[in-house]
Amino acid sequence: MLDLLLTDARVRTFDPKRPWAEAVGITGGRIAYVGAAADAPAAKETRRLGSNLLTPGIIDSHNHLLLGFDSDAVSLEGAETLAEVRSRISRLAAERPDLDWVCAENAVYSIVDDRRPNADDLAGLTDRPIFVTTYDQHSVWLNDAALTILGIHDGADIAWGRAERDSSGRATGWVTDFYTSAMTSAGLAALQRDIPMYSPERRYKKILGSLDMATRSGITTVVEPQVPVAEIGLFERALREDRLSSRVIAALFHPVDSAPEFRQELRTAVDDAPRSDRLQFGPIKLYADDVIEPHTAWMLADYANRPGHRGHPSAPIGELTKIVTELDRLGFQTHTHATGDGGVRLALDAIDAAQATNGTRDRRHGIVHVECLDPADLPRFADLGITAAMQPRHASPDLIEGTWMDNVGQQRWDRAWRVKSLMDSGAHVALSSDWQVGEMDPLVGIYSALTRAGLDGSSSWTPDEIITLDQALFGYTREGAWAWHAEDRLGVIRPGAVADLVAWSADLYRLDPSALLEQRADLTIVGGQIVHDTGATGGEQGEQGLNRVDIAAKTLNPDRSCAGHGHQ
Repeated sequence: MLDLLLTDARVRTFDPKRPWAEAVGITGGRIAYVGAAADAPAAKETRRLGSNLLTPGIIDSHNHLLLGFDSDAVSLEGAETLAEVRSRISRLAAERPDLDWVCAENAVYSIVDDRRPNADDLAGLTDRPIFVTTYDQHSVWLNDAALTILGIHDGADIAWGRAERDSSGRATGWVTDFYTSAMTSAGLAALQRDIPMYSPERRYKKILGSLDMATRSGITTVVEPQVPVAEIGLFERALREDRLSSRVIAALFHPVDSAPEFRQELRTAVDDAPRSDRLQFGPIKLYADDVIEPHTAWMLADYANRPGHRGHPSAPIGELTKIVTELDRLGFQTHTHATGDGGVRLALDAIDAAQATNGTRDRRHGIVHVECLDPADLPRFADLGITAAMQPRHASPDLIEGTWMDNVGQQRWDRAWRVKSLMDSGAHVALSSDWQVGEMDPLVGIYSALTRAGLDGSSSWTPDEIITLDQALFGYTREGAWAWHAEDRLGVIRPGAVADLVAWSADLYRLDPSALLEQRADLTIVGGQIVHDTGATGGEQGEQGLNRVDIAAKTLNPDRSCAGHGHQ
């Protein structure tokens, strides 16, 4: 007898032998039956899905659990003017006199025109230090009190970034290179010493909040792409306390300037980490370049609006190849951030050289974002067996008009987020959210993949890269499983596979793309266990009942979006 029968459903299996079915049976955490509803065996429990769609569980191949919301910080989502930023920070300072530091998250670069924000823009709000992260986590904004406490005014360097200074040497209050520096051992230690928002307890709460959002979004496997070695224990704690409602694959961060001995430390850390079907360590996160919006990604030609400037690689030319070659030799799969067409080429060259030197096959190295792809490099993904881990939402015009588009220039727009072209070339394209940079809900990403438009349906661009719903779901399921060597057990509905499933609130195949944003995951199952059930929690919530996490998971109203744009 089955433990659970899901029936009266439209089942998209992604199993070539039986692409569609009506019922799925689960026994012992695995799929035991796939077929017609009338032929299904008896079950201890039966759930009728009302002809709604049932698919494999979503595999989010790039989701920063550690960047979840901090309840003791103020969100600057949707704050597009300096006056609004000042108002929100001032309100938090007034309401929370207990906070030693006043922290804010998700500021946009364009909060002031034609320059970076500076300490003077935060003057008069509080006598306490103010610490603000940008939406892409690549920059930090400080007030005068923070600059003084941290010693930056006196010329001190900081381990978690590079403080900008004006022509006289005075610190401006703007810090660049934050995320790559902050996740080093020295950077994280300094942050945890100085900035309360980075305490282990607050970071742990972010993980749990993000995991809760993931299961409510139909995500059954999350790839956390950037875990410092010093924070492995936070995930081990979640496993020990049985708080991993979704599977977690944790990629460990490798700063490009680390000594060679650090790679053996990574090998030891992974080998010594606990092994569980809910938690695994092993991929290694690297950076080929930075991001396009602040002109710091590496481009093959000058930025359109900054002649003579092409950005910069994250390490001297040739260094990334040495690192990837050694990691590949040690048995590691790499997950390399690359956004500019120059950065993407650097990553491709490094993986190509590593595989040739070591004679390795089927390592399934990944390149993340692939925002600007030179035509000559497109076939190399399929040829080298490289996964393109991409985020459809990042290509939405409402996020990139005025920054990404202008920086790259219209003559190169046909290189932008070439999801369809890569799929058509035979490359593996694993789709993901890049939470908290973008909304976590995969339906937002699917909508974006099907429209290349803003969430209000306007301003569709580069339509040649639009894909179908079936391709999008394939990218979030089968391709995600392949990317992490799990295609034999995840991302498919067939007998013997792990019962990671999501039942949606409608048959998505019968909807126009715009209607996808109104849908949700009704039922999320991980290893045969129901971890999210709208039927058990009272069904639909009206918009007035949505909390901050709900709105962030899926933006129902573009004016209330929690998403920014940038990439880690």
